[in-house]
Amino acid sequence: MQITDIKSVSKTKFKVYLDGQFAFTLYKGELFRYRIQEDGELSEEVYQEIREKVVLKRAKLRAMHLLNDMDRTESQLRTKLLNGDYPADIADEAIAYVKSFGYINDESYIRRFIESRKNSKSKKEIYALLMKKGVDMERVREILSEYYSAEDSLNAIRDLLRKKRYDPKSATDQEMRKIYGYLARKGFGYEDIRQVIQINEWNT
Repeated sequence: MQITDIKSVSKTKFKVYLDGQFAFTLYKGELFRYRIQEDGELSEEVYQEIREKVVLKRAKLRAMHLLNDMDRTESQLRTKLLNGDYPADIADEAIAYVKSFGYINDESYIRRFIESRKNSKSKKEIYALLMKKGVDMERVREILSEYYSAEDSLNAIRDLLRKKRYDPKSATDQEMRKIYGYLARKGFGYEDIRQVIQINEWNT
């Protein structure tokens, strides 16, 4: 394989291209260690060693660090690794590695996400938020149906009204329209909103 290009990412970090295609990113010391220079040759043996002992090892450590930093879905982790200039197959191997230890599990992520928000957000709102996480939306629908009952939506509305300190007895028409609009934008149905406000249960 011919080393066709070496592009600087920073003073110490460089992208290496083999036969015109991006291969991996290495640090200056690694370029020196493996004698990588533009227009030079790279044997298959050295290429595989770099991938396994340098790039994949670094990708695994990076994946662990990213998960330690915050909870992520598989899709989010893959995007982070790809944005960090790890080749797609290396990113996949790193993800498989952390998954083998149970460090990443989309089903658990979905359940934790719902559990932490179900008392303050509507089913529709949580669904919309999870759409951005790159998870299986069919599974999201199934899990949401487990967690949400009609009473859960009413309870979430009650909690939001308490936080807003909304009192229908003293509210003006404008304030009432405003609170209806606020709750509707959060994905709650009109009948649920009307039921809670008219009964005034949250304010007892």
